[in-house]
Amino acid sequence: MHGLGNDFVVFDAREAPLAMTEALARAIADRHTGIGCDQLVLIEPGTLPNAVRARFWNHDGGEVGACGNGSRAVATLVGGNTIIETDGGRLQATADGAGATVDMGLPRFEWDAVPLAYPMDTLALPLAWQDSGDSLESPGAVSVGNPHAVFFVADPYAIDLAALGPQIENDPVFPQRVNVGVAALASREHIILRVWERGAGLTRACGTGAVAAVAVAQRRGLADARVTVTLPGGDLVVSRDAHGHLLMAGPATIAFTGTIDLEQYR
Repeated sequence: MHGLGNDFVVFDAREAPLAMTEALARAIADRHTGIGCDQLVLIEPGTLPNAVRARFWNHDGGEVGACGNGSRAVATLVGGNTIIETDGGRLQATADGAGATVDMGLPRFEWDAVPLAYPMDTLALPLAWQDSGDSLESPGAVSVGNPHAVFFVADPYAIDLAALGPQIENDPVFPQRVNVGVAALASREHIILRVWERGAGLTRACGTGAVAAVAVAQRRGLADARVTVTLPGGDLVVSRDAHGHLLMAGPATIAFTGTIDLEQYR
């Protein structure tokens, strides 16, 4: 499946359990010797009625607590109204034909919720990174089930994110590493965004990255309640409801279905 080109291998293990490991996930995600994907998604039985559990592994094999585009893929595959239980929290999702809307909950701005290595003002971290003449500074930090640093710049495509992304991702100030977004405000209702995703690299779309960018922009008073986020792969819509929850809406597509002999990759 893919969401705006952010692609997934999805295993449906609701009927039969499947043991996933870091090494197995990394082997399947390899685009040359495996199936190939940005993330691997495992759907398991949920603990509540009308619920499923979703687990996510990045391209490098590391398991992560949340994946916005992956959650839309799960909701689209399961169909209807679904509770998705993740390590980042429970998400309410509704499939709507070509995709899904997922309630990503309340953004967390506390330094130890992001998390950071020590207390700082997450509205604008007093930090900067530089590489090959490009400089990124004073990001907003937020957790939307996983950690994000969001930089607002004049032109996201003028930033060498392939060089700066891994440098910021692995900075010791982020003990769980971090997803890196560079965003431009086209208007109060439109953000242009590129994301370096921890464990996956440059991606055509990042659902939690879009939610994080809107969360930081709204906290700084720069964006309205409903924002279209344009990523390299297309558009997502992020809306804030009356309770402060951020809802992410966008497409998710089944590219193909098939079978695989997992023993070849263990």
